[in-house]
Formats: sequence, C-alpha cells, structure tokens
Amino acid sequence: MYKTLTTFTKALSRRTTFWQCNAVTAGRQNHFRSTSVDCSPPVTSVVTGVSVSKDEFENFMAVFPELVKDLTDTSLKLNVPDATEWLENLLKYNVPGGKNNRGLTLVTSFKMLSTPSDLTYENLRLSYILGWCVEILQAYQLVLDDIMDNAITRRGRPCWYRHNDIGLMAVNDGILLEQAIYQLLKKYFKDKPYYTHIVELFYDVTMKSAMGQCLDMLTAKSFKSTKLEKFTMDNYIAIVKYKTAYYSFFLPVFLAMRMTNINDQEIFKQSKAILLEMGQFFQVQDDYLDCYGNPEVTGKIGTDIEDGKCSWLAVVALQKVNSEQKKIMEDNYGIDDPVNVAVIKDLYGQLKLQNTYLLYEEESYKLISTYIQLLSRGSSQDMFFTFLEKIYKRTL
Repeated sequence: MYKTLTTFTKALSRRTTFWQCNAVTAGRQNHFRSTSVDCSPPVTSVVTGVSVSKDEFENFMAVFPELVKDLTDTSLKLNVPDATEWLENLLKYNVPGGKNNRGLTLVTSFKMLSTPSDLTYENLRLSYILGWCVEILQAYQLVLDDIMDNAITRRGRPCWYRHNDIGLMAVNDGILLEQAIYQLLKKYFKDKPYYTHIVELFYDVTMKSAMGQCLDMLTAKSFKSTKLEKFTMDNYIAIVKYKTAYYSFFLPVFLAMRMTNINDQEIFKQSKAILLEMGQFFQVQDDYLDCYGNPEVTGKIGTDIEDGKCSWLAVVALQKVNSEQKKIMEDNYGIDDPVNVAVIKDLYGQLKLQNTYLLYEEESYKLISTYIQLLSRGSSQDMFFTFLEKIYKRTL
C-alpha cells in the first residue's frame, strides 16, 4: 500500500506541475472497513450543494438557533448584556448565510461511516452540532480574511467589518467566534470518548490554517519588493494545503471518523491524501471563479488580481508568458485600479487560461477518481465520490 500511495503522490505532483494526466498503474488495494448501513439515494439540495435530503437540511438548520442561545446564555452569566447582544448578532450575520458545505459534509460523512447502531437520534444531533462548530470556524476565518484582503462583499452582502462601519473591531469578533467553538465542544462532547480527539483536531487545523494564511499574506506582501519571484507552483500548493484543504475537507471527515470510532492510522493516511487533493482542486476552482465567476452567483466580488494574490491563474500564467508578457504582469498585477486589472485579464485571455483550467479540471477529476477507487471501498468510497461529484464543475 505504501508503494501505491507513493506512486500516486508522484503522479499528483507531476500533474500539478504540468497539468497533464499521467498514466497510473493500479497497485495493491488497502480497503476501508465495510459497513452495512442502508442509505437511501440522497436528494441533492440546490441550496446547500451537498447531497442531503430537504428534511435533513432543515433539521441541520434548526439546530443553529439553539446553539446561539447556548452561547448567549453563557455570555449572560458574565453580566455583560451589550456584549451578549453583539455576540448574537455576530453569529447570526456570519455563520448560517453560506452554503454550509463543511458542516453538511460532516453530517454526510457521519451517516455514511456509521454502523446501524451508531445512527441514533442523539448521535445524529451531535453530528449537526459538530457540523455547526466547523461552520463557526469557517466564519471566524472569513471575518478575519476579509479584513486582510480588504474584501467588499461576502455571501452577497457587505463583509462583516464593512457592515455598519464595524471596522477593525471585527478582529475581536473573530476571536469571539473561535472561542464559541470550544464552548460548544465542552458543553456537548466533554463526556464522549472522542472529546480529546476532536478538540485536538480543531486546534491542529486552526494552526495549519493560520500558517497557510500567513504564507498567503507574506507572498502577496513580497510582491512589492520581489515582484513575481515567489509565485511558484510549490509555494501555491503550500498555501492551498494549509489555508484551505485542511479545514474544508480534512477536518469535517476526520471529525466524523472520530465520532464513528474509526481510529486506524492507515485509513487516516489514505483519507488524508484523498481529501487534501480534493482541497487543492477546490481552491483552484475558487481562484478561477474569483476572476471568471459571476458575482451574482458566487456572492462575492473577486479581488485576487488587485490584491496581488498568489493565485492559480497567476502562477500558471507565469509558466506560459514570454519576457514581454512577464513585464506586463510585473507592471500591472497587484495594483488596485480597474485599468490594471483589465490589462491582466486581457493577458489571461491571450494565454488561454480558461482552456487550461478546463483541462486541469477534467484531468484532476479523473485522477482523484482513480485514487478513490484504489484506496477505498464500500461506504467510504461512496462518501469520497459524493464529495467529488459535488465540487466537480461547480460555479459557486
């Protein structure tokens, strides 16, 4: 199995560099445990983007007001009513307004990995609560990320720091959101055998995400002095892995694994490899949509070019440019002016980056599919394919 895993890692690395699908020889399979859970065919919710039934989506959403009450009740005990009211507004504005994909990914994973005896009402509700903890983590990171990116909109409305002139007070709000996670974990999971594992997962992934954000900002900041020197594929992959892939894909599934008492290290290694590759695929899509997506659909106005971000489009453009075109990028990239942004977008058009992206999307899908087939089976394989199908050719 190690040989198979190593072979695929090399193949993925070559694909990342050259954006061409390599022939992969199937090796020995190491399977996940099979489960006998009977799952009826899922109903795709257009609202959420994850395969869940309408009833389950509504059940998931119904838990959120209860969690807001839990958190505000805790705050009330501190006798700070103004801060308690602020916390309530903070949670309601920033947490439930998105697609809730990460939280619902956890719920879906829990159901697909569970044995029938695990699928109790209590455990399912706990999966909803843990899913909301992941959504709060997402909100905490977005609140701070929008400040650092000087973003304008998020989910179709002003970013929190721009809402009612909140400004840099939103930094403390990010801290409040992060602490809310651990309040909920303590309240609902402290007597569970997996409590320590899930707390450590949140600590570990939060640290990795912060390091990824740091690398992202350092790369963008270095643009002023080193221009495009740090815009390499290796740098890009490191940013994506730590900033996005761990908390968007690895965290929800691994939390569900701990809930369902999956503790096998070989399974962890196989799952991590698949999930981090999906996370990279997801972020490349995000970078593409930042430039070419419809803001009315995505809910945000892309700013990667003017922010000087080390995006997939910029990195691939640098792999294709001649000396004259590179000078155009150096003179116009990272400047917050519509004229300069238009120049960069025109250059992307000359380089046919949209076609390159479409090729990347197809080849990534095929390679990840093969990877899933080699390293998983049964309910686990179904779970991974469910997630892959939901992000393939997404437009938001």
